Amino acid sequence: MSFSTHVLDAVTGRPAEGLRVRLEHDGRVVAEGRTDDDGRIKGWTPGAGVHRVVFDTGAYLKDTFYPEVVITFTVTDPGGHYHVPLLLSPYAYSTYRGS
Repeated sequence: MSFSTHVLDAVTGRPAEGLRVRLEHDGRVVAEGRTDDDGRIKGWTPGAGVHRVVFDTGAYLKDTFYPEVVITFTVTDPGGHYHVPLLLSPYAYSTYRGS
């Protein structure tokens, strides 16, 4: 199983570079890092089950209603790829299962 994310800053229309992200499974951090200059993290391999990806939006955005965005998802195909994009602004966010 592989996991990736892509964070876009809807205010600037640019990738969210340097945003801290962590991936949790069963209450433990299994991966953490920062988005690259294209707003991406890729190559994490957390395994099957229920996971939480946590975006530290409060450290990235100056004024935000959401200091943290948490997306919980289930990995049902251990051999599959799971891509969870995030479109971010100070007062809204959107996500979906990407490819």
